[in-house]
Amino acid sequence: MTMRRICSLDELVDGAAVTFEVDKHIVAVVRIGDQVYAIGGRCSHADVALADGDVDCDTKQLSCIRHGSAFSLETGVPSTLPATQPVPVFVVEVRGDDVFVSDQPTVNPPTTSPRVKRAES
Repeated sequence: MTMRRICSLDELVDGAAVTFEVDKHIVAVVRIGDQVYAIGGRCSHADVALADGDVDCDTKQLSCIRHGSAFSLETGVPSTLPATQPVPVFVVEVRGDDVFVSDQPTVNPPTTSPRVKRAES
């Protein structure tokens, strides 16, 4: 795994997502305060750009703009339907004022069933 510089920390707006290409991967990068997260940039359900969605800073989730599936910025696992499959997660390092992202995703945590909230009847 190689770390690639993608931008300076000041280029990331707090509470917003930005898309970067890291080698051949499309990655959504989110800054929340001093923390930076990087997950796969395409929704696993509808293949929509996740960086176009909303960031929930309290729950550390990024929502798909098309159908509203929310993905954990820490694990890539969706917490709401219709998505049931996780998106990849990438290692992020902030070195001084530079932000680096791994050129390969980490392994998502194993799931025996989707961690999604289902509407109550």
